[in-house]
Amino acid sequence: MTAWTDFLGAQGARFDGTAVAHFGDAAAELAATGAGEPIVADLSHYGLIELKGEDAQTFLHGQITNDLRGLGAERAVFAGYLSAKGRMLANFIVLKRGDALLVLLPEALRESIQKRLGMFVLRAKVRLRDAGADWVRLGVNGADAALADALGFALPQALMAVTHGEQAFALRLGAQRLDVFVAADAAPALWQRLRAHCRPVGTPAWDWLLVRAGVPVVLPATQDLFVPQMANMELLGGVSFNKGCYPGQEIVARSQYLGKVKRRLYLAHVDAEAHPGDEVYAPEPVDQAAGHIANAAPAPGGGHDVLAVALSASVELGDVRLRARDGAVLRFLPLPYPVA
Repeated sequence: MTAWTDFLGAQGARFDGTAVAHFGDAAAELAATGAGEPIVADLSHYGLIELKGEDAQTFLHGQITNDLRGLGAERAVFAGYLSAKGRMLANFIVLKRGDALLVLLPEALRESIQKRLGMFVLRAKVRLRDAGADWVRLGVNGADAALADALGFALPQALMAVTHGEQAFALRLGAQRLDVFVAADAAPALWQRLRAHCRPVGTPAWDWLLVRAGVPVVLPATQDLFVPQMANMELLGGVSFNKGCYPGQEIVARSQYLGKVKRRLYLAHVDAEAHPGDEVYAPEPVDQAAGHIANAAPAPGGGHDVLAVALSASVELGDVRLRARDGAVLRFLPLPYPVA
């Protein structure tokens, strides 16, 4: 436990491990989120890796799927980090604050990814460290005016834009969705100001927003399963095809230019409990699974909404099922962005 989690506990938070499960009524929190009410969520289940040093930006640019050349403090970049075989080991957001780069990714992956990146530093002038204790991470949805008043500075308007204040900064992730990073000692006061306008919700409600936005998050159960295009990363601005080399780049380029991607990320609802890494099945192929659940969250009306990476041919047959060929049926829904 930390001073911040102790504070949240005093505010009514109930924890599932290190994540906030709810603030007393999980079903009501989901319903409020689904109805578009202003909400605020603790994002401590996301960790931060800080990179510092004169080679930090060049080093990270050479490791990930997106272009960091010219990255400044006013915008963020979405990117994947791949194995040599082109499969995602993580995907994350890269931001700049002062002379440091910050990588936002699930805390469950933070230590292993930090260690792996560190293996490739070699003679580069860059230092990596866990910066999770420096910044409290909050998610806010549907409360722009209240958030701007609470923070005391203008909010970013364009997607992936960042604006900065003295003790906090904010990242625009959707029309109404923002990530806020606030210095640890200033976080309790900001939470209290936001709570006057926003309903506190647990991690499942925030995860549901990401699922409905069609944004995949690589987790321990799904590491090394998906080439970026399978997870729609290039459609979400997470892949640059005109940057230099990086691990797995040849596989990504081949998938893009030498053939149609056979698996894609789909949004679906299932009247059952689902988990990342669960297999999905269809009449075809008969000898293997048709794909995997990438992300899942309880839906406001019951069941789970999921992001599934599945064979497009299997999805077109219209009978994709969870965990078994006679399992619960996935009902596919339109994603909020076009898929070629």
